[in-house]
Amino acid sequence: MAPFAEGGEPIKPLNELTATEIVAGIGQGRFTCEAVTRACLERVDAREREVRAWAYIDASTALASARAVDKSGKRGPLAGVPFGVKDIIDTYDMPTEWGTPIYRGRQPERDAACVALSRKAGGVLLGKTVTTEFANLHPGPTRNPHDLTRTPAGSSSGSAAAVADFMVPIAIGTQTTGSTIRPASFCGVFGYRPTYGEHRLHGVMEASGSLDTLGILARSVEDIALYRDVLLGIPPQPMPKPDRAPHIALCRSHVWDQFEPTTRALVEEAAARLARAGAKVSEFSMPDDFARLNDAHRSISSFEFARTFSYEIENHWDEISDTLRCGRLHDGINGSFERYVESKRIADECRNRLDGLWGDIDALLTPAAFGEAPVGFPAFAGVPLFQIWTTLHVPAVSIPVFKGPNGMPIGAQLIGKRHYDRKLFACAQWAWEKLS
Repeated sequence: MAPFAEGGEPIKPLNELTATEIVAGIGQGRFTCEAVTRACLERVDAREREVRAWAYIDASTALASARAVDKSGKRGPLAGVPFGVKDIIDTYDMPTEWGTPIYRGRQPERDAACVALSRKAGGVLLGKTVTTEFANLHPGPTRNPHDLTRTPAGSSSGSAAAVADFMVPIAIGTQTTGSTIRPASFCGVFGYRPTYGEHRLHGVMEASGSLDTLGILARSVEDIALYRDVLLGIPPQPMPKPDRAPHIALCRSHVWDQFEPTTRALVEEAAARLARAGAKVSEFSMPDDFARLNDAHRSISSFEFARTFSYEIENHWDEISDTLRCGRLHDGINGSFERYVESKRIADECRNRLDGLWGDIDALLTPAAFGEAPVGFPAFAGVPLFQIWTTLHVPAVSIPVFKGPNGMPIGAQLIGKRHYDRKLFACAQWAWEKLS
């Protein structure tokens, strides 16, 4: 459906437009940045008491920023687009508390690189979205907007919920395990985890530097492609279009039997539908010894996490949740350096081997989550299933194409080759059009 009627008025409410639609509408003079920002703030006011997606929001500052964009007349690639950022990402004008009472009221002196790039492009920062404690296991207060009794997943919970509930069109999260792809799946939005190392993380709380990346939550692949370029600090390029139907390989990894039967059936049926739509569809068999990647991820992430937070362990131990103390920190504090080095070697070896296994495959198809968001509020339901792709440093996109037995969203995950993110976007858009 076109976003605008013949007379130029938006068909959808302004807060439901995608970032790309907002930029087009403002550029054509159909509405103002202030009007879009006000619509998003009205949605926040109507729903935040239930969804609880925001750790901090400042309506007056957001409106002032929107008016400044309107007044300036400058039209950057994100001109007038409201966005949110996960509360482990520094902002000079808003607190950044890392999801812990230890840093309640912490006020950075400068923006993180990703925030500075977003504002430079004309984006309007609405606020800070809820994260789990230190972006790890202990959940925050956010609820799944599709069913308030269910988890939105972690740790980019607030970013996913805010986008899903039409509070903002785009938001930044992060991923060290499955913290963007999983909440995207549970909340029914698009999620993107880039090739490791492509985006600058200056001003972003480190969890495990060998694995951390930014993540993007959005309501279209086109928005993800646009925002990726903004965060790379390069002129946005048009959405790539495949010159042929893609070659998509169904990947039943070594954890396939841990996915819910409904999810497995949905992904297999998706592969069949894509084949009927013209894609070349094959099976991708992951080498058996790639099963070592789960344990390698745990060793790397835990060892690094425990050393990253040495100050907090020494000075604020009693203010850290039992969830974190008895889980990630326990593993990391007691992990051996020799095991850490060996895990890094395993990860490097598997990455290099995977690079040689692609052939003419454009993307791998696999589930984005074990199933629907469960009732209750565990932050990281199904953790072991997501360590493989993150550890391999490959880009991933979750597209919201399935519904589970209870009507809740489930995403299909498409995996690309390292540094072939734009090619992955083309495949994801093609698959979305055929499956939605």
